[in-house]
Parts: sequence; C-alpha cells; structure tokens
Amino acid sequence: MGLGPLEIGLIILAILLLFGYKKLPDASRSLGRSLRIFKGEMKGMKDDDVRSKDAVSTTPVRGEIVPPPAPSGDPNAQLQEEARLAELRAADLRARADQARSSDSSR
Repeated sequence: MGLGPLEIGLIILAILLLFGYKKLPDASRSLGRSLRIFKGEMKGMKDDDVRSKDAVSTTPVRGEIVPPPAPSGDPNAQLQEEARLAELRAADLRARADQARSSDSSR
C-alpha cells in the first residue's frame, strides 16, 4: 500500500497547480529555514538541560559555601545532610523557574 509513480506525479502536479512554479522555490527555502531554526532551538534546549544538570550538581545554592560531606562517621547524618542540600537546591531552582516565568509573562 505504498505510493506508486503515478500517485507521486499527481501529488507534484497538484502542488504545482496550487502554488505555481514561481512560488515553489520561495516556499521550499522558507521551509528549509524553518527546519534549520527548529533544529537549532532543539539543540539549544538539549544543551541548556545538560548545562543546568551540571550546574545543579557543582554550584553552591544562593551563594552559600557547601561543606564537603563528613569523611566517615554516621551514614545517617550524611544522608540527612545530603537531603538538606538537595532541598535547598530544589528550592533555588523553583525560585529561578518562577522568576523566569514572571519575566517571560511581563514581556
């Protein structure tokens, strides 16, 4: 149930009749530009995701100095400290997201 040469020819003929042979190069050029822009935006979004994940794991939250975890000692205390730091990071990310949303909506 594929397209045969007759069906493809009819589709091309219909496109030529609808748009005309003079407008087809402009239409294909604008379609190519749109696809390039779309691909660039998608790549930028992926890069931003990777950068934000790296930033979360390496940067201190709200300018505070993050102490290194205790060498050995009580594992329960280490887990609680890691949980506290994760909550601070999450709160900071929520605040940044809210700030970005409010600045986007004001435009």
